Amino acid sequence: MTATMDLEIVSAEAALFSGSVHKVCLTGTGGELGIFPGHSALLTPIVPGVVRYLPEGKTEEDLLYISGGMLEIQPHRVIVLADTALRSDEIDEKAALEAKRDAEEIMRESVLFTDRDAAHAEFLRAVAQLKVLDGVRRKKKKNGRSAQGTE
Repeated sequence: MTATMDLEIVSAEAALFSGSVHKVCLTGTGGELGIFPGHSALLTPIVPGVVRYLPEGKTEEDLLYISGGMLEIQPHRVIVLADTALRSDEIDEKAALEAKRDAEEIMRESVLFTDRDAAHAEFLRAVAQLKVLDGVRRKKKKNGRSAQGTE
């Protein structure tokens, strides 16, 4: 891969990434988006999930969690405006596991649609955070480093 595009990932709290990448993958309201240099222009909401991107000069993707936001795509520039964005070392695994369990229980037990909808949204946030942690662990294990801890 030689073609690159500029990527900026920012939240209200911080700029998390700014640099050249070969690709970006994340989830919009219409489903999974794979963005490569030369992609057509697009402005779309994004949902809670994992942002995967391949920085120039690297052979493996980096991962971030985002809680939702907006995505702007131009042929050679992508901007992710995240409501909240977390690196793997900022994710509390125990809290994410607990939130996932609590949400599953509410989805099973509640008779109220509003409770189940809110629980489903929380479930998706927790699962996305856990996916980031799992991806980082797999990457470290593949590279021969300890699978304990995060980047």
